[in-house]
Amino acid sequence: MGGDAVPMAEFRAAAERGVAEDLGAGDPTGAGAGVSPAAAVLVTRRPGVVAGLPGLAPVAAAVSAYQPDHEPASVQLVGADGQTVPAGAVLARLTGPAASLLAAERTMLNLLGHLSGVATTTARFVAAVAGTGVVVRDTRKTTLGLRVLEKYAVRIGGGTNHRMGLGDALLVKDNHIAALGGLGAAVRAARRTAPGLPLEVEVESLEQVVEALDLGCDLLLLDNMDLDTLAAAVALAAGRARTEASGGITVSTARTVAETGVDYLAVGALTHSAPALDIGVDWVLP
Repeated sequence: MGGDAVPMAEFRAAAERGVAEDLGAGDPTGAGAGVSPAAAVLVTRRPGVVAGLPGLAPVAAAVSAYQPDHEPASVQLVGADGQTVPAGAVLARLTGPAASLLAAERTMLNLLGHLSGVATTTARFVAAVAGTGVVVRDTRKTTLGLRVLEKYAVRIGGGTNHRMGLGDALLVKDNHIAALGGLGAAVRAARRTAPGLPLEVEVESLEQVVEALDLGCDLLLLDNMDLDTLAAAVALAAGRARTEASGGITVSTARTVAETGVDYLAVGALTHSAPALDIGVDWVLP
């Protein structure tokens, strides 16, 4: 699957936040295990695409800040982000004081399971449209504070990112149109504000498609259109603008939507509804 530079600063920040949630008031249950040497492995319970392994060492480091009298736990990665793995695959080996491993396991699993779930869901959408030439893209429907990591996981799963934030591109949506009194007024205002940015406009009817094309929009976001209307919109836009289908697209419907000829599928479910990949920590007995 795809991948790129690992956002380590975001992994460290997420690890510190997650550990603070768990260890801010200590761990009286795990403290009884003390500094006795221990070992554990992270194992997949279900098949999927792995994302988030670079975040494990930052979690171990964050735990050690709350346990200054303990040696830091050690993380040995066995798998790699982007791998498609079966159930039962060992992803990492952990060694260190027992109390440290017990304190770290939930934050590790939360981070790794969630990001692997995003990558796995993305990979399923990408597989569903294979051969059509359509690109699967995410949205800004992300978990607060985890956008960079979730969009990294989308790329790991073979998808592509849309905007990271509002300043990356112009996207005129229905409420912009309502606020400014019409599609034309909203497009012109956006262009005045940032004339150098690419412009996408959300359209809900063929009449709006024609209006957006006449305004020279670069990309049309075809929102909640049925298949026949999508195909008609693509035909109108041919050679004049790219097209992106949006609205309730699922793995089971993705291919039929792609076959209308759109260039992109916008899938909020990649981030807002991806189920966590089931991963567990198994204690290794001495």
